[in-house]
Amino acid sequence: MTARTERPAALRPEGRGTRTPKPPSGSAWRGLRQLHTRARRAWDRPLTAYYLILGGSLLLTVLGLVMVYSASMIQALQSGLAPTYFFRKQLVAAVLGTGLLLLASRMPVRLHRLLAYPLLAVSLFLMALVQVPGIGHSVNGNTNWLQLGGPFQLQPSEFGKLALVLWGGDLLARKQDLRLLTQWKHLLVPLVPAAFILLGLIMLGGDMGTAIILTAILFGLLWLAGAPTRLFAGVLAGAGLLGAILVTTSENRMARLGCLGATEPGEGDRCWQAVHGIYALANGGWFGSGLGASVEKWGELPEPHTDFIFAVTGEELGLAGTLSVLALFAALGYAGIRVAGRTEDPFVRYAAGGVTTWITAQAVINIGAVLGLLPIAGVPLPLFSYGGSALLPTMFAIGLLIAFARAEPAARAALATRQPALRKKLAGVRWKTMRRRATRRPSGER
Repeated sequence: MTARTERPAALRPEGRGTRTPKPPSGSAWRGLRQLHTRARRAWDRPLTAYYLILGGSLLLTVLGLVMVYSASMIQALQSGLAPTYFFRKQLVAAVLGTGLLLLASRMPVRLHRLLAYPLLAVSLFLMALVQVPGIGHSVNGNTNWLQLGGPFQLQPSEFGKLALVLWGGDLLARKQDLRLLTQWKHLLVPLVPAAFILLGLIMLGGDMGTAIILTAILFGLLWLAGAPTRLFAGVLAGAGLLGAILVTTSENRMARLGCLGATEPGEGDRCWQAVHGIYALANGGWFGSGLGASVEKWGELPEPHTDFIFAVTGEELGLAGTLSVLALFAALGYAGIRVAGRTEDPFVRYAAGGVTTWITAQAVINIGAVLGLLPIAGVPLPLFSYGGSALLPTMFAIGLLIAFARAEPAARAALATRQPALRKKLAGVRWKTMRRRATRRPSGER
């Protein structure tokens, strides 16, 4: 019997007796699982919420300043003002707001609770003062402003949102400590009557957009307090009925409701603003026409630097820019929910949930109106639109979230371990720099 010789592998015909090596079938799946695991570890780190709130709010504020400058130049020139007029006012408000943010982020929780009642009393007084003839100032048909002298105005209802968050959170926290929230009368009184007083003062001025945000904050607090479904549904039905009455009795509000999904200005150009907001977004395409190159802000789009700044952002920065703004608001919302869900302090939970509801609901209403999905409510985009009265309390509220995120036990421990390491690193850098300077030769020495 002769031995059988095998042909060398290099000389074998393709497809006969040979197999091309294949990567293991599970390698791609293992890579995805490792990536998912790393992402989850990053999200679960103690300082994730802290960095998301701080970084997201600062990015939104800086990008908002850029877009306010770009969107308001033509508006300022048409009014006979300097092209940087609105930008300079917004920059001053941003600097003051940054100071409030830092102050709120360093204040202890006990001091925040002490501010609740004075802030509510001052807000109620100023909102009532607005309705006094000769003192209140009207803007675009809404009497919700106080003239401070010169170009500066104040909208007290914006501070009413912050007052409701702090006062409502402190009230519900004290009642939870006394185990009174299981009784519906303690759950509703005096929270709902006080909120209705704020809503009534706002609606006297005709500002339904701010009233919607305040109602959202009230519902958020009741939801966090564990309101029964039937009670929550009853309050929601009552608010919906009241809102329907207010809308049907106002020709202006009915016209705004009729502009949902409009693609033409309609009779008398009643849907002019809604339609030109869609035009601006459509002109932007994927990456926009470039900063300052918007066409709609040249008198075609009303309120380009306030209520419809998101439309100008879409036209100049495109879909990429608008998605970036949405991602930043989503990060803020996630971080706020995380802070509210991980704390054991009831006041922190209610206040963090109230601030998150406020910012998220206001962003959804503003962006939904620009996209034509919701009626135009006349509310600014938080941290982004022009308006110091809206920016100052919002940045203070962001400071609240930062303080609460820092106060988590795990976050506090992580910050405590990082500070000595950072000081040591900075000291090492300073010592090396000084040593290099000491060993440097004079310029004339060879």
